[in-house]
Amino acid sequence: MLARLGFPQPFLSLNLFLVWQLLSDGVSGGSVVMGLILAWMLPRLTNNFWPERPATVKGWLLPMYLLRVVWDIITASVVVARLVLSTRQPQPVFISYPLSLEHPLAITMLASTISLTPGTVSADVSDDNRILLIHALDAKDEQEVIDTIRKRYEQPLQEIFQ
Repeated sequence: MLARLGFPQPFLSLNLFLVWQLLSDGVSGGSVVMGLILAWMLPRLTNNFWPERPATVKGWLLPMYLLRVVWDIITASVVVARLVLSTRQPQPVFISYPLSLEHPLAITMLASTISLTPGTVSADVSDDNRILLIHALDAKDEQEVIDTIRKRYEQPLQEIFQ
């Protein structure tokens, strides 16, 4: 119904409106009107950049995934800080991670999650979207890193998107 009213991405429109209200200096008539204009105009202007809608079959699992990512960012920050402050030399390695995800948004979320977690960076995705190149700051065993990423991030994303 909201798409017929000119809101092609209703969830995005709602988020834009709420963020605008949080950023404005209090809720007033002007800020509400401007928020509604932005919530209507920006998704319409960017509609061509969304060739297919992100299909989340089990969207209710996304908050748990985000909590896991935040927790992993905090714990990895402590691990990297200890590594930097210690005298032990890190063992950096590039890892070719075989992807089982197929949805472009899911692959992007996995690559972003890996890059957000301190100590790892996703460097490249192969042209056929089957291999993700990851740089790990300190990894003794490549297979352990692959298994951890698969268990903690890829499998939950697969549940969310397929």
